[in-house]
Amino acid sequence: MRPDLERLGRYDEHRVRQRMRDAFRPAHTSVLEVPGFPPPAGCLAVRPDDREPGALVLEHFYLAPALHGRGHGTALLRTALDAADAEGLAVRLTVLQGSPARRLYERHGFGFESEDPIDVHLYRPPTPRKAVP
Repeated sequence: MRPDLERLGRYDEHRVRQRMRDAFRPAHTSVLEVPGFPPPAGCLAVRPDDREPGALVLEHFYLAPALHGRGHGTALLRTALDAADAEGLAVRLTVLQGSPARRLYERHGFGFESEDPIDVHLYRPPTPRKAVP
C-alpha cells in the first residue's frame, strides 16, 4: 500500500503500523504461504460487519509485490468470496483512490458504494451459488 499512500500524500509509517495493530484480529485473518517464497506471502482478514448484520468486511488484504499478477491474490480473494456466498453474506471493503486493486475487486462483483478524497468503498451483495446438474 505504500506507493498508493505516497501518491495520495498520506503515507505515515507509524500510522500504517498502528492501524494494523489496532485492527488485527487473528481469528479473522488468513495468511497466504506460497511454496518457495518466504512467509508470509500475504494475508487477508474477513470479519463480521458492525454496520450491517449479515455482511462481512474484507480488510488487510496484502500480497507481496513480487507475487502480484500471478493469481495468488485472486485465489485468496475467490476463496473468501466463495465462503461468503455459501453463507449468503454480502461483503464490503475499502480501497485507496486510484489503486489498481479496485479492478480486481470489480471483476469479482464489487460495485461502488461511496467515496471520499482518500478511499473508495465497495460493496458486493451475496451471489447465489449455481446449482450443479
